Amino acid sequence: MYEDVFAIAYCVLIGCRLVDRQVWTHPPMSRAWQRCVCPSACRRFLSQLNALRVPALSLELCFPAERERERERGRGRKRGRASSCAPHICRMASDPGLLPLLLWIISLQVLGSKITANNEVNLLDTSTIAGDWGWMTYPSHGWDAINEMDEYFSPIHTYQVCNVMSPNQNNWLRTKWIQRSGAHRVYAEIKFTLRDCNSMPGVLGTCKETFNLHYCETERDVGTGLRENQFSKIDTIAADESFTNVDLGVRRLKLNTEVRGVGPLSKRGFYLAFQDIGACIAIVSVRVYYKKCTGLARNLAVFTDVVTGADSSSLVEVRGQCVDHAEEKDTPKMYCSAEGEWLVPIGRCVCSAGFEEHREACIACEVGFYKPVAGGQLCGKCPLHSHSETRAALNCPCDTNYYRTSTDPPSAPCTRPPSAPINVISSVNGTTVNLEWGSPLDTGGRADIIYDVQCQKCVKPGEQCENCNVGGTFVNGILGAAVGAQGSPGGGATGSGGALGVNGMVSRIGVSSIRFIPQQKGLTEPWVNVINLVAHTNYTFRILVMNGVSHLSKVSPPYATVNIMTNQAAPSQVMAIRQENASTNSITLMWHEPEQPNGVILEYDIKYYEKDKEQQSYSTLKSKTTSAKVSGLKPGTSYIFQIRARTSAGCGRFSPSVEIQTGKAAPLRYNTVTIIWISMALVSGLITFLALIICRKRHCGYSKAFQDSDEEKMHYQNGHVSFPEARFYIDPHTYEDPCQAVHEFAREIEASRIKIEKIIGSGEFGEVCYGRMKLPGKRDVPVALKTLKVGYTEKQRRDFLSEASIMAQFDHPNVIRLEGVVTRSKPVMIITEYMENGSLDSFLRRHDGQFTIIQLVGILRGIAAGMTYLSDLGYVHRDLAARNILVNSNLVCKVSDFGLSRVLEDDPDAAYTTSGGKIPIRWTAPEAIAYRKFSSSSDVWSYGVVMWEVMSYGERPYWNLTNRDVIKSVEEGYRLPAPMGCPAALHTLMLDCWQKERSERPRFCQIVTVLDKLIRNPENLKSMDTLCRLNSPLMNRSVPDFTTCRSVNDWLDTIKMSRYKNNFAAGGFHTLGHVMSMNQHDIQKLGVTLMGHQKKIMTSVQVMRAQVLNQSVPSVHV
Repeated sequence: MYEDVFAIAYCVLIGCRLVDRQVWTHPPMSRAWQRCVCPSACRRFLSQLNALRVPALSLELCFPAERERERERGRGRKRGRASSCAPHICRMASDPGLLPLLLWIISLQVLGSKITANNEVNLLDTSTIAGDWGWMTYPSHGWDAINEMDEYFSPIHTYQVCNVMSPNQNNWLRTKWIQRSGAHRVYAEIKFTLRDCNSMPGVLGTCKETFNLHYCETERDVGTGLRENQFSKIDTIAADESFTNVDLGVRRLKLNTEVRGVGPLSKRGFYLAFQDIGACIAIVSVRVYYKKCTGLARNLAVFTDVVTGADSSSLVEVRGQCVDHAEEKDTPKMYCSAEGEWLVPIGRCVCSAGFEEHREACIACEVGFYKPVAGGQLCGKCPLHSHSETRAALNCPCDTNYYRTSTDPPSAPCTRPPSAPINVISSVNGTTVNLEWGSPLDTGGRADIIYDVQCQKCVKPGEQCENCNVGGTFVNGILGAAVGAQGSPGGGATGSGGALGVNGMVSRIGVSSIRFIPQQKGLTEPWVNVINLVAHTNYTFRILVMNGVSHLSKVSPPYATVNIMTNQAAPSQVMAIRQENASTNSITLMWHEPEQPNGVILEYDIKYYEKDKEQQSYSTLKSKTTSAKVSGLKPGTSYIFQIRARTSAGCGRFSPSVEIQTGKAAPLRYNTVTIIWISMALVSGLITFLALIICRKRHCGYSKAFQDSDEEKMHYQNGHVSFPEARFYIDPHTYEDPCQAVHEFAREIEASRIKIEKIIGSGEFGEVCYGRMKLPGKRDVPVALKTLKVGYTEKQRRDFLSEASIMAQFDHPNVIRLEGVVTRSKPVMIITEYMENGSLDSFLRRHDGQFTIIQLVGILRGIAAGMTYLSDLGYVHRDLAARNILVNSNLVCKVSDFGLSRVLEDDPDAAYTTSGGKIPIRWTAPEAIAYRKFSSSSDVWSYGVVMWEVMSYGERPYWNLTNRDVIKSVEEGYRLPAPMGCPAALHTLMLDCWQKERSERPRFCQIVTVLDKLIRNPENLKSMDTLCRLNSPLMNRSVPDFTTCRSVNDWLDTIKMSRYKNNFAAGGFHTLGHVMSMNQHDIQKLGVTLMGHQKKIMTSVQVMRAQVLNQSVPSVHV
C-alpha cells in the first residue's frame, strides 16, 4: 500500500499543489479531476491519501488559466472537462522547500493510521480483508454483508442489520475460527455505526441501541456445528454516538470504537459472535489482538517478546540473557504487565574485562585503552609508560625499560629504576664516618627508594682494596646498635655485635668489626653512620640506590662513590683489671693503660653494678689515673666492674667484666662506756626529734585533727625509734651536661631490645609511640616511647634529657615509672610504662557517669598519694592537671609530665609558655600567677582543680570564661561550684585547696588522710548533714558575715543585688535556707543574665553556706 511514497513525492514536484484546508467540505476526488491528463503517480497518490483519510490536507491538480477564468465567471459549467486540461500544464505551484515537511506529515499519517501499537499482535483485522469476510450469519434474514462507499467515497465492506420494526430479534453473526497463538487473553476492537431509534418513526417499542458480544473456545474449527448455548457472553455494547437522517444527508459517518477483553483462554482457538436484539447497526471493522511485552535490552540484558498474563493483574517474570561480552552481576529480571508494559528491571549484567558499555551493548576497548575486570566502569587509558596493541585489552604492558611489580595494580603507571644519588657528603670523626647524600634526581616514578652501602678499605697505597668485612666478623648494624658519645665507637657491653664480635673473634688489625647505623642495607633515609673503622686507613664507600622495580631490570643499580681516610682512633680495650684492696663497703681497682691509646688518655670510666642486676641499675665512676676506689658498696655482695678509656677521639670499648666481692660485716663489740654514750645520744636524739615534731604540728596551716595516733610518721616498736629514710630530688639542671644526669639516674637500654609497633600521638619533642621491650630473662612488656624529633635544637635535647633525669628519680605506684632511656643511638628515646587508658580527662569524658562516688574518691586518693611522694622529695610539679594524669588498665592513676621549663609572660591574660606551647592558667594558684611563686602549696591548689575535674567527669574548669576573667574572678574570691552530684565533703576539701593564703591550704599528706577517712566512712559522702568541716576559713576574710542577714532582701542588699528581689520572690526563694540550696542553673532560671552578677550571687551563696556550716559544726574531726 505504501510502495508509491517516493512516486508521491515526485508527483508533488511535477504536477500537484499543496492546499491547507481546515476541514474536508467535499470529496477531493471528482470525475473532472480523474479525466484530467496528469501523471499517473499523482492519481495514485490522491487515491492513497483518500484511503488513509488524511484529515487536514488535500491535493489537487494545477488547473490551466482558462479554467480559472471560467470558475471566476460563474462556475456554471461542469468542472473537469477533458478539453480544459492538458498534459503540459501539470506543474508544481508551491515552493519546492515544502517537500521535506510534506514527507514528514505523510509518514506521520501513514504510520499513525495503519500500524498498530508495537505491543499488540493482530489475530484478525477485517480492515485488511478485501471483499467478503466469510462470516456465518443466523438466521438468514438477519445480518447482511454489504459493500458501500464511506464518506470519502472509498469502498468498504460491512455487516449490517436493521430489523427494527419486528420485535424479539435474535440475529447472530459469527467470525471464522481464530487461533489464539499462545495468548491467554485477547482483545476485540469493534468499529461500528448505530442509528438513533428516535430518528425512525414507529419503532420505539421494538428498536434497540445495543448489541451483545459472545465468544466460544474450541480446539479446532467446527464449521457450523455450534449452538447459541455454547457461547459465553462477554458484554453488552452500546454506542457512544448514533447517526440520524441529517448525518445521512451530508454523508457524515459517526463511527464508534469499542474494545473488550476476552479470556482467560486455554484452548487452541475461539469464535466471536455478535448478537443483534433489534438495533440498526453496521459492523465496519473488527480487530482481534493480544498484547505482548516487546523484546528489548535493559541493563545489558536482552529480554525477548513475551505474551501477557491471563488476567489484568498478572505479572509475567522474564529472565534476561546478558548481551555479548557481558556477564551477570545480579540475575537480570523484568516483569511484563497485563498492558504489555515492562516494569522496573531488577538485577543487571556488566561488561566483561576488556569491554565497556555503550548503548545497551558491550564494545571492546580501543587500542591504547584497557579494562582489567568485569564491571560497570569504562575502559581506562593505559597508564603512563604502558600501551596496548590490540582491542579488548585486559591490561597494558609496560614500555621498554619500564616495569610494574607484582603488587602494583594494573592502573599503576610503569616505573623504572632510579638514577644515582647525588651530593654525597662525608664527615670523618676519628674512626667514625657520617655519610649523607641527596635523593636521586630521577626516582623512576616511585617513592619506595632504598639505599645499600658497600664498603672497601685500602690499608696501604697501591695495594688492592678489599671488602671491609674481610679478616674479621662483619655485623650489619641494626636500629639501636650500641654507640657511645656522638662520633665515637663502642659504648656498649660485650655480646653479639659488640666489642668481641662473634665467638670472640678479633680482626687481624686489632679492631672490632665495622658497624653501620642504622643498618647497611635497605636504608630508607639518606644517611648512615659507620663506626669501628681502622685508624689512618683509606675507605671507599658505594651508595647504591634501588626502588621496587630495580630487581626486574637487567642493569645493575646505579651508585655514587665517596673516598675517605680515617684519622685518630679511639683507645683500644682496657685489659688486666685487678683488685688492689677490698673492704665491707669499698673496693680498690687497678689496671693498665690500653695497648693502643691512640692519643692522650683523658680519663677512665668505671661501670659497676651488682651481679645479675645490670638491667635494673648500674653506676659509673670517673678516674684520671689507672686506679680508683669504689665506695658505698654493700657488704658481702658480688659486683661486676668494667673500665674503658677516653681520649679526644672518643671512648674505647669497655673491658671484659670482672667480678669482685666485698667483705662481710664483722659483729660489733662495744664496752660499757661506749654503750652508755650511745644510749645517751639516742635519748637526746629522740627528745630533739619529738620537739621538732611538736613544733611542726603547731605551725602547720592545716588542722591536726586529720591525723590519728596510729598514722604518725614516727613509729615506736620494741623500744626502738625508726626514722624514715631521707631522700631528696636533685634538679638535673644543676649538671653541666644533662647526659651526665641521665646516665647517673636512668638505665640505658639497647635499642635492639625495643620494638616500635605504632604511633599513638605526638608530644612536645617528637612522636609518642607504643612498643614492646624485651629484657634478658624476662617477658616482653608494653611500653610508651617518647622520641626526640629529627633536627632538634640543643635546648630541646637538654630539656628532653632533663625530663628523663627527673622521672628516673621517682619510684612510687602513683607516679609514672621510667623504664629506661636510649641515648647512644638515634632516635633518642625515653621509655616509660604503658598506660592503656590514656589521660584522665579523656578517660572520664569517655565514661561519663559510669563510676560510683567511692571509685572517684579512690582515683583522687591515688593522685594525692603520688603528689605526697613528690612533695616529700621536694619536687614541685607546676602543671598538675587531669590531662597530665595517666590511667592504666587497672584504673590506677599516675602523675606524669615532668621537667618542663616554664616562663610567665608579662601579659596577665597569657598562659605559661613552655617550649611546646601554652599551659592554661585555670589550674594555677594566684600567687604563682602574680609573683611566679611555685611551691607544694601551689600544687595543692592545682590538685583542687583536678578534684573538680574528676567529680565533673572531665569538664573544663571555669567553662567558657577567658583567662583574664578567671584571674579576676579568683582574685575577687570566686571559686568553682560543686559539680552535679558531688558530695559536700569533697567540695569543701576543694575549697580548702583553693584558700587564698597558701599557708592555710592542706598538705598532700593531710589530703590523703582525709580521703582515706571518707573511703572508710562512706556515709560522710551521702549528705550535707554529716559533712565534717576543716576548721580553716573557706574564703577571703574580707567578705561580709552573711549569717547576720535576716531575710533574702537583707542578703541581696548586702551584696548590692537588690534589683533581683522580685526575681527571687517570683522564683519561690523566700528564705535564706532556700537560697543556700541554689546552684548556677537556678540563678539563670531567675532571669539573671549578666555573667558577673551570676558569679557574684553564686559566690555569696557558697560563702553563706560555708559560714553557716562553720557555726553549726566547729572543729569536727574527720
